[in-house]
Amino acid sequence: MLRADQLRWVGFAGVLLLVVTTLVKGGAPVLAAGIAGMGLLVLAWTLLGRVLMELPDTRWLRWTLVLWGAPLMIAPPLFSGDVHSYLAQGEIAAHGLDPYTFGPAEALGTGSAMTERVSGYWQDTPSPYGPLFSLLQRWIAGVVGENPYAGVIAHRLIELAGLALIVWAVPRLAKAAGVSERVALWLGVLNPLVLWHFVAGVHNDSLMLGLMLAGTAFGLESLRSSRIDWSQMSIGLLLVAAGALVKLPAIVALAVLGTAIARRQGATWGRLALVGVAMVAGMALVSAAVSIGTGFGFGWLRTLGTSGSVNSWMAPTNWFGFLTGGVGSLFGAHITQTMIGVGKIIGYAVIAGGVGFVLHRQLKGRLNAVSALGAMLLVVVAFGPVVQPWYILWAAIPLAACLPTGRSRNVLVGFLAVFAVVLPPLSGSPGVLITGYLGSVIIVAASYLALDRLARRTTPEPVKSPG
Repeated sequence: MLRADQLRWVGFAGVLLLVVTTLVKGGAPVLAAGIAGMGLLVLAWTLLGRVLMELPDTRWLRWTLVLWGAPLMIAPPLFSGDVHSYLAQGEIAAHGLDPYTFGPAEALGTGSAMTERVSGYWQDTPSPYGPLFSLLQRWIAGVVGENPYAGVIAHRLIELAGLALIVWAVPRLAKAAGVSERVALWLGVLNPLVLWHFVAGVHNDSLMLGLMLAGTAFGLESLRSSRIDWSQMSIGLLLVAAGALVKLPAIVALAVLGTAIARRQGATWGRLALVGVAMVAGMALVSAAVSIGTGFGFGWLRTLGTSGSVNSWMAPTNWFGFLTGGVGSLFGAHITQTMIGVGKIIGYAVIAGGVGFVLHRQLKGRLNAVSALGAMLLVVVAFGPVVQPWYILWAAIPLAACLPTGRSRNVLVGFLAVFAVVLPPLSGSPGVLITGYLGSVIIVAASYLALDRLARRTTPEPVKSPG
């Protein structure tokens, strides 16, 4: 087995290979090299999980995250072009228009360079994000203007701030759940999906999760003493509310913290209802203050379902529509979209039931707060109308902070490893993508054999702390 410090550099080499290939024009060979770089990082990360106990402390993992993430800072947006939508929406707001009313094509014009960089799926759709994120978008547009390179860097810095909050919060959540902090950091923060989609992909889910997890950590910390520290709890609730005003799913953490408070005050459904009313009122007050204070108003409430306007092939609730629609087309019936709508309704019902079941178990002490957060977000992702690879991190990061050693943790590792390579870094024709993936398999397999031979010849040495 390779030592941890060797695996660190194997992962760095994989990231470097990926970044270099994205800066070079080419067909299948270049793409194969890029995907092979992804595979090397996934390989290094997976093997690193077997030698965590060799590490001197958790700082080693944090510095490894810095090392692996640094090359991605200079890469173009990878795996998704959503950041171009962020930039266009910010420009709309900077022009004094409402990003919740106008899409990039209507507000900026179809001939605008900013509109052209936005995916065709989203050129005519308004922003689906909360007013806090729209404020950040407007600020960035006001500073960088229409410079796409500066805009990407600015948004990357925002998402790195979110990632820093995640790095801060995960060990604290792991401690609250009785799980090893180094395991939680390795599984929840150092995993390739975080690097691909929060750093390289510049997704605002990083900021949402950072605020949500930090708020949850603050809130749970306030419950550790005999009396609730309401000042600390208030900070936690405000951070969670801020996360929900970036992207709404963060609101789930309010339910978790509310149930934790109710459990401390008697663990009855009546007490939970009272706390729930207070949580809803508080969230409404914060939302109103931010919506009015930013000048965006409440238009964001009517665009929350914008992302669901495109049928997500990864969402299990849509499979029902695709299947029945396909069968129906054989008999001349065009029912795909109707049945997808039915599947979404079923999904919402399952989410409501699942969240209620998890809250019941948390209230009665059968599930700790961190596990409840991970379980509820897992239900939201699995049965929501849209699923993207980076959505998996909504549930994976809190689950990494609470899952014990065993099958459930191994399943999570497998899911993260698979979804880390399911999307290519850049788009291409089907033939190029297939050839690229086949070539990358050969490269990664050869690399693994070479690394295995190196490991057999290497004498184990203690890992030194970078601090």
